[in-house]
Amino acid sequence: MTELFLKYFREKQQKVQPQKVYQTQCPFCSVQCKLKLVEQSNLSRKQYYMMGVDNPASEGRFCVKGQNAYQHAIHKDRVLYPLLKVNGQFQRISWEDALQKIKSSFEEIQREDGRDAVAVYGSASITNEEAYLLGKFARVALKTRHIDYNGRLCMSAAASAASQTFGMDRGFTNTLGEIPHTRVIILAGTNIAECQPTIVPYFERAKENGAYIIVIDPRETDTAKLADLHLKVRPGRDAALANGLLKVLIEEGYADEAFIRERASGFEEVKEYVTSLDIQEIENLTGVPAEQIRRAARKFGAEESGMIFTARGVEQQTDGSAAVRNLLNILLATGKIGKSFSGYGAITGQGNGQGAREHGQKADQLPGYRSIENPEHRKYIADVWGVNHEELPGKGVSAYEMIEKMDQSEITGLLLLCSNPIVSNPNANLVKRALKKLKFLVAVDLFVSETAELADLILPASSFLEDEGTMTNLEGRVTLREASRPCPGESKHDWEIICEIARVLGHGDYFSYTMPEDIFNELRVASKGGLADYYGITYERLRKEGGILWPCPEPGHEGTARVFETAFAHEDGRAKMAVVSNHPVVPKENPDQEYPLLLTTGRVVSHYLTGVQTRKSPSLAARNFESYLEIHPKTARKFGVEDHELVKVESRRGSIIVRSKVSKEIREDTVFVPFHWAESQNVNLLVAGDLDPSCRMPGFKVSAVKVSPLSAEGTRA
Repeated sequence: MTELFLKYFREKQQKVQPQKVYQTQCPFCSVQCKLKLVEQSNLSRKQYYMMGVDNPASEGRFCVKGQNAYQHAIHKDRVLYPLLKVNGQFQRISWEDALQKIKSSFEEIQREDGRDAVAVYGSASITNEEAYLLGKFARVALKTRHIDYNGRLCMSAAASAASQTFGMDRGFTNTLGEIPHTRVIILAGTNIAECQPTIVPYFERAKENGAYIIVIDPRETDTAKLADLHLKVRPGRDAALANGLLKVLIEEGYADEAFIRERASGFEEVKEYVTSLDIQEIENLTGVPAEQIRRAARKFGAEESGMIFTARGVEQQTDGSAAVRNLLNILLATGKIGKSFSGYGAITGQGNGQGAREHGQKADQLPGYRSIENPEHRKYIADVWGVNHEELPGKGVSAYEMIEKMDQSEITGLLLLCSNPIVSNPNANLVKRALKKLKFLVAVDLFVSETAELADLILPASSFLEDEGTMTNLEGRVTLREASRPCPGESKHDWEIICEIARVLGHGDYFSYTMPEDIFNELRVASKGGLADYYGITYERLRKEGGILWPCPEPGHEGTARVFETAFAHEDGRAKMAVVSNHPVVPKENPDQEYPLLLTTGRVVSHYLTGVQTRKSPSLAARNFESYLEIHPKTARKFGVEDHELVKVESRRGSIIVRSKVSKEIREDTVFVPFHWAESQNVNLLVAGDLDPSCRMPGFKVSAVKVSPLSAEGTRA
């Protein structure tokens, strides 16, 4: 009887709640956790929930963002139709009218102001196919040199450092599966517990296996709580701290002389510089006691294997590239690279931060990590595209420098794809002013973001649940994101939008794709023989194998789990060490009497980038519905700040109002504000526009500020 009842109940439930399952990947961080969305319908409403799917990276895990990722995709505020601004208000128009508006506006701008007056601003959250297509579109359909992307603000320092040192940038030189077996780990400026929580178990297993973990961070984050040793560095002094570690390693005999002799150049110059330094001076610069520097160096030097990981805390500085290079000097000096359980990992931030920087979105780049200034590279790609290599534009400028050109009216038209530069860029007041000067701005997005509000035309994009394509995770593992949910309203995939614009501009023959796989097959050929070689990867293989690590040069190749085992990617096969000064070329702001504190920025676990997607998720927004200022109790008392009260934070560029969070987990000379909020809580209003001379990364992590309770404003007046 019970079995009959259960059978009847299940049959009735299935009738009342028909179920659909959509395979996908999380749209947020670089782990790219595999997920499936279950959609159940009954008579009154639909219910959704996410489930993890086993995969080589997250092993079926997903975090709170992945759990609630579907919420923004089904949000009522999604842009569903093309919207044209008429007398300051957005009005629905047809796709053909929207495309004709783009055609007439871009053609007029290029006729009056020159080809390079129209720019393209891309994203590191789009698929490899779309990143590849966007670079091709800029150079073939628009013939402009001005294309860059928001990944310039995230991964450029690590990418340039790895390229300069190793000759190639693949986010992680090993695989995540090697982490539990290494003996010592340095986590520099990375808060994986909040930013990439699904890879934390790899580090926990390493610790269980006896690994010694060293964390470099001005805050005692949840990641720092994993550490055996926390080096609470002063913001902006990571390069100097690395010099201190190098000094101890070299002077106390931990250098691997055989490895250096056979596989590295520049060691003697580095040795001469660091041995001339005074460890007490480094303590004074960094705020890290000399004894802790010695302990960390000795532990890293003594162990047989070791890994170093960096992220935005080290990289988002005006000497971020140099700071990463100095940490790579440590790996090379100790021979901990290119072998089992030893290597370097750049903990990529955005979902496709690795792949999006490989195939042509960057100002100086062509697909396969080729250089746009290399004649052979230009000729190869031009042949793949079927164009004259002499007609390909040259090198452009970085994302923030494009905005400066908008402010100077050198760039007067912009195609903006899935990015929100008003919130993500430094010197946000200048960014907003510059965008308002444009003659024509078209934004492709899911929502009317803070930047899209300024657009003349908004085009509705598809979400991660609807847009199929490949992504490349933090390991360099290419994965296929299945996405079969129908597009809502009249929204289109980014690749379709790019192709449609190319068509109306008269270049449709170069963009006649019918599906993402068509684009990927062209990308494979374009990348062939390049540093980021995808030629051996196919959709069929990805579906069967779950992910393939590049380089994968031939269809039968299994992919490359560990790079640099026998040689580095420079022509001579050797890595290049470089002297890194304690004092950066671009001076950083120092606290003074007027602005006595150092401001650093970062993420919280419930939000992603500028918050456009996660702030549309009720479950995520409820966890952190407003920004905050983390401040040490002694510092709070000094400036009259109470816990949980509104405070004003000011720099030389502007001011914001956030709520205080008094915490002993931060340095006394430092305050922290997350960057996921806009308008009066946009922390990038406070950040200067100074750039790293090597990679053009803004210095988000070091700004001189002052704080005061908002209640004091009235008494001042």
